Amino acid sequence: PHITWCHTTGPLTFLPLHAAGLYGSSTADPRKKTFNVVVSSYTPSLAMLITRQRRGGDPSAHPTVLAISQPHTPNQKPLPGTRKEVEVIRKCVGEVTWLDHDKATIDAVLSSMTSYNIIHLACHGVQDRTNPTKSAFILWDGRLTLELLMRQTVREADLAVLSACQTATGDDALPEEAVHLAAGMLALGYRSVVGTIWSINDEDAPVVAENLYTSLMRNGRDDEGNLMVAYALHEATGALRARIGEDNFGRWMPFIHFGI
Repeated sequence: PHITWCHTTGPLTFLPLHAAGLYGSSTADPRKKTFNVVVSSYTPSLAMLITRQRRGGDPSAHPTVLAISQPHTPNQKPLPGTRKEVEVIRKCVGEVTWLDHDKATIDAVLSSMTSYNIIHLACHGVQDRTNPTKSAFILWDGRLTLELLMRQTVREADLAVLSACQTATGDDALPEEAVHLAAGMLALGYRSVVGTIWSINDEDAPVVAENLYTSLMRNGRDDEGNLMVAYALHEATGALRARIGEDNFGRWMPFIHFGI
């Protein structure tokens, strides 16, 4: 079964509810771990969830993908795994429009993104806790801020995959406010968003991406025309968990799904 956690309040905002459970050799019962019982999603508000449910796409439509990778962004830590990430997406999906390295500029992304069902951002992400609309994805020539993104009109937008560090982290000074990039992409018009609640390993992102897109291509859309993203990410994090072990919490817990 699929459960959607409506944006929790106070300190609970920062807890990975999708990974709650009892761990260790003495807790062999799989029912004592949330991920063995339900598929989890999150939503910043009930209103946003209801709006997305009214906007299903064509059940027979094959998704189109725009992928952005930043392996060596100026003045940032290298992310060589981002290219491998997009390569595995191409293997799973087939045709992918790829903006890599110096091709991934702010103008190029903004002018291209409205033409695709899926956008995959493999880059650094930062939050501005003073002004959340300045939270951004770091591209070749600067910061693609939430403020700039919100000026776009996105139609037929199925999924935004934010393979960037801390794209779904809230502000500890405003724990009841969904002030992160994932919520911003939902507000922009995407029916689903995959984000991360803290930093991820460069080597783990391709594993999650491969299993995520393999599942999406295999299972297609539900009766309302929505890509089955929650189940795909559940499968993908399960594959990563099987590879690195349940006890490596910091590596598989960060990946979460928002929306439908």
